[in-house]
Amino acid sequence: MNIYVGNLAWAVSDDDLRQAFASYGEVTSATVIKDKFTGQSRGFGFVEMPSSSEGQAAITALDGFDLKGRALKVNEARPAERREDRGGGGGGRGPRNSSRGGGGDRGDRGGSRGGGGGDRGFGDRGSRR
Repeated sequence: MNIYVGNLAWAVSDDDLRQAFASYGEVTSATVIKDKFTGQSRGFGFVEMPSSSEGQAAITALDGFDLKGRALKVNEARPAERREDRGGGGGGRGPRNSSRGGGGDRGDRGGSRGGGGGDRGFGDRGSRR
């Protein structure tokens, strides 16, 4: 069972998570998610427990538990969304020599704000704005 643990104090380590959950059963892995540039904790992590019943017992017991001054938010982890499932896309790019693109809100990326696009990155470079 994969378990999401949120509202972590910055000082919580992988070992702290492992110890908190180990009293409820076997812990396969315990990971605090860190910012890839700074190495600072992002305030959440994941714990894997092979037994669903032990995992559910840990969720019930540790949701709201105070760990290093913060009340944990603990629940079963949801599967990660795939990028293409995250919302509507914008329109097409439009002609290369047009002064305004027809694409998404930022360049050609589309996105949930979609449609009728600005002129970032399109049109004749250096011409009128």
